[in-house]
Amino acid sequence: MTYSIGQVAEKTGLSTYTLRYYDREGLMPFVKRTPSGRREFTDDNLDFLDLITCLKDTGMQLSEIRHFVELAMQGDSTLETRLNIFKQQQQAVHDQIAQAKQHLAKLDYKVRFFTAACDAGTEAAVSGDCELPGQPIVIDESLRVKKAHPRLNSF
Repeated sequence: MTYSIGQVAEKTGLSTYTLRYYDREGLMPFVKRTPSGRREFTDDNLDFLDLITCLKDTGMQLSEIRHFVELAMQGDSTLETRLNIFKQQQQAVHDQIAQAKQHLAKLDYKVRFFTAACDAGTEAAVSGDCELPGQPIVIDESLRVKKAHPRLNSF
């Protein structure tokens, strides 16, 4: 089955502009054209486009993706090179995940800190260590502006 660029846009969530841009940038040399010049996508093209989107979404530059596509078009003689590209990108994603987890831990800490500050009525009454986000947040009762709530204060 073949698909028009509009159908591919609808199926993938990519705009027709993006698809045309990818084609101009050499990311889709595998897409055939009709005698009138319209792009005709196949299911295999959609699978490859999904891979291109995955690589882009994980931070790979378009020039690197173009290089990968060129290697893929050369066939089995580039298998090891493409495997190495996937391994490098896999490591990059692991690094991104580790960084995102650190950011999330800091945000979790800040939510607990500011929840305590709202409870105390001031930041001045709250202490904790952002570099040790798992440590407890403490309210200095002598600096509290708002009256303590009868609920348990665990931040």
